[in-house]
This record gives sequence, structure tokens and C-alpha cells, in this order.
Amino acid sequence: MTEPVKSSDGAPPALAGLLQITGGMWAAQTLASAVEIGLFTHLAAVGGATAAELAAGLGLGSRPAEVLLTACAALNLLNTDGPPPPGAPSAAADPQYRNSPTADAYLVRERPHYLGDYIIMVRDHTTPGWLRITEALRSDAPSRWTPEQQDRIFDEENRSTAFWDGLFPLSSLTARALGEAVDLGGTRRLLDVGGGGGAFAIELCRRFPELRTTVYDLPFVCAYTDKRVAAAGLSERISTYPGDFFAEPELPGGHDAVLLSMILHDWDEPRNRRLLAACHRALSPGGLIVVSELLVHDDKTGPLDAALMSMNMLVGTWGRNYTAAEYGSWLRETGFREVRTVPFNGPGANGAVIARKR
Repeated sequence: MTEPVKSSDGAPPALAGLLQITGGMWAAQTLASAVEIGLFTHLAAVGGATAAELAAGLGLGSRPAEVLLTACAALNLLNTDGPPPPGAPSAAADPQYRNSPTADAYLVRERPHYLGDYIIMVRDHTTPGWLRITEALRSDAPSRWTPEQQDRIFDEENRSTAFWDGLFPLSSLTARALGEAVDLGGTRRLLDVGGGGGAFAIELCRRFPELRTTVYDLPFVCAYTDKRVAAAGLSERISTYPGDFFAEPELPGGHDAVLLSMILHDWDEPRNRRLLAACHRALSPGGLIVVSELLVHDDKTGPLDAALMSMNMLVGTWGRNYTAAEYGSWLRETGFREVRTVPFNGPGANGAVIARKR
């Protein structure tokens, strides 16, 4: 029998990290439930409340309210006034709960960077597949979908509005980070391939006043995007072009830059090469291609967010997260030149692989 590994002093390795990984779903589901019942939005409205006041305000019993508040405080989502001073009256024994700065910025509905829809989308859209991830590992097919759905993972009936609503704020924050790292000031017309709800188009047009953008996506997604663009007041600079980049022979031309943001991780290498070739044909000579992704280290040891997103792709798509070296090789073999990687820190991407058409 193999002996367990021990440290230099003879004790087994610390267990806390492994237990934290094991209980990761507990933390995620605590957060999702707190968002769903409106805890953080309610606290923002009232400014602060005791456990009893929150139980009444949220329609919860005293026991579940206390358990939830304790957990959210332990997750640094809530702050309290701290323990009452010695000799304080008994009424002061009930702490006032308030949103932490993180909760106040991202978990209060109607705030500019509200991520609550994303959190609920992850719970409802991706978690069921994660609970069957061993099936995905053994079958090499997405466990998120039934066999009948697996070739139609982006069909309208399989992607509700909640999916796009959830991704929009995350994509907006990522687009801002991309715009700070990659200078598109010389670009006049950008084709955003698979641009979803238009978050990247909106943020990049706000940053670069001369930029005009075409969002190319499935027809039902374009209808959603048009509403988002109109709400942003950018309909004169952002248009949509309905299509399917694997079904249509060509992408729309007349652009001097193409953006693929969080697109290539959905697909296997042959389909990614086909799409890169279509981008190359569509670009004007000297045009720029930007591949924005959570890039895996070239030695494939991390980083953690990219590695876990790759697992998420195993659950829900036919792709995985790739390295900058892999993207660079495909781009060169497609005919692109001047390939380089620009690192940045965004919630949905950690870098962009950039190249030019001859």
C-alpha cells in the first residue's frame, strides 16, 4: 500500500485548500441564492439592517436569514458593525449588516456593473452540465446538452435571453480592459464576429470615436443586439449583420479589423481554422485581427481562470481554451503576419493575440 505523502516534519500536507475546492459549489450557490432573493439590492435600499429586520424584509424565517447572513459575511460580501462594546445594552447585540464594497458595486440591481444576471445564468445554464462533467470527460461531448441538442448548442431554443443578459456586463468590463490595452485608434470599421449582445461593440465605440462596428451573429441574437445598441444611443455607428459563420460561405467584407472575443474557445481546431480563414478573406489588405480570450499558459499549467473556463467549455461546447502559441501558429498558417500577444486583465479575457493580413 502506498504511504501518504508527508511534509518534512512528518505531518501530512495541509487539508484546507483541498476542502476549499471541494466546497466551492457551496459558496457559489450561497451567492446565487442571496442574489435571487434580492439581499444585496434590499440592503442598498435600506442602508443597513439587523438579521431580524432582514428576515422580515426578505420574507425569510429567522434561522435561514441568520445562516445566510453569516455565510455572506464570511464570503466578504457583507460587513457588520462588529461586536457590541462591553456593557452595551442588549439591543446593541444585534449587528447591522451592510453590503461590502464588492457587493455594492456588482450585486445591486440597476447598478452599472450589476453581475446578478450572470451569477444566476451560471447557476441555471452551466451548473447542470457541471454536475455531469464525468460524462463529458468520458464521452468527449458536452454534458450540458442532450444528444439531440449537442449539434445545435447555439440555437435560439437553447440560448434564452437570460444567457445574453448574463454575459453582457461581464463582456462590457472585458471590452473596456481590451480597449485600454489594444489601440484601435487607427481602425475605422470593425467586424465583431459572434458579437453577442454588442457589449464589445458598444464599449469600443465609446472609447474610439471614429470607430464604426458591425456585429455578425445569428438572426435572433442580432435582434437582441439591436435593442442593446439602441439603448446605448449608438445605432448610427453600430449595425448588425445576421448570419451563421459556419453555414455562410463568407463573412461580410469592407472592414479593416476583425474581433473574435470569446468565440474560438467554443470550437475545435478544424472549425477554428476555418473561421480564421474566413476572417482573413473578409479583411482588407493590412487589416487587423484581434483574438481576445482567457489564454492558457503555453506550458499548460494554468492560469486557474483559463483552465477552469476550459473545463466549462468541455461541459458546454465542442471547444476548450487554447494557448497564445496555438493561436499564433494557426494565424501564421492562415496567412497572417506580425503576430503578437498583448496581455491585459479583464474578467472574461487575459490577453489578445493580434495579427495583420498581408
